[in-house]
Amino acid sequence: MLLLTSALALGFLHGLGADHLMAIAALSMGRTGDAPAVRRAHAMAVAVRFAAGHALLLALGAGGLIVLGWSLPLIVERSGEMLGGGLLIVFGVIGLWSVATDRVYGHTHVQGHDHHAHFHLHVGRRARHPLPSAHSHLPALVGAAFAVSSLRALTMLAPFGHRVGTASIAMLLALIVVFAVGILLSMSLFGVAFARLMSASVVQRLGRAAGAVMASASIALGLYWVIGN
Repeated sequence: MLLLTSALALGFLHGLGADHLMAIAALSMGRTGDAPAVRRAHAMAVAVRFAAGHALLLALGAGGLIVLGWSLPLIVERSGEMLGGGLLIVFGVIGLWSVATDRVYGHTHVQGHDHHAHFHLHVGRRARHPLPSAHSHLPALVGAAFAVSSLRALTMLAPFGHRVGTASIAMLLALIVVFAVGILLSMSLFGVAFARLMSASVVQRLGRAAGAVMASASIALGLYWVIGN
């Protein structure tokens, strides 16, 4: 029980990594004129999908590698870190472009037969809005991409230390699943907090300036991530 609780706590802390939160924040920046409810829905959808993609890749990837008895070379971890930094830079550049041109926007619509609202992010003019079949799941894919750098460490069970040396395969897989659940919890909670921030009156008054600051911060962290690694 202690190991499982530790795995949950470690996963929770992993989800609060600066690169993860900045990526969620950068992806959550939409049009400055959107209503508060739309901005909240946007931020929550981005955070949950990013968390799902990140946790799913880590759980399935690390679990599969452990079962097969394989390990990943160090270059995979380094490449993942470079990929994460590069994506932060790209998101920052797109954010600044959005502030200048207002051509990155999101919208909510009902999809399929479940009658639930789904949020989607688009780049381009609203007049050229793509067909429903063209909607992407960018946050989930980005979340999975950010998980690559942590996959090797999780496969080697580095977050859990020497305590798992005698654990069975079933216990190791359980630890990885609980670790992934911790990631889902922390990122989703961040999504709730960020959604409230995005709909706050002070952010609404800042308008484009808030988007420019967020985009610039994303570029700065991305450059630090790339240069530091």
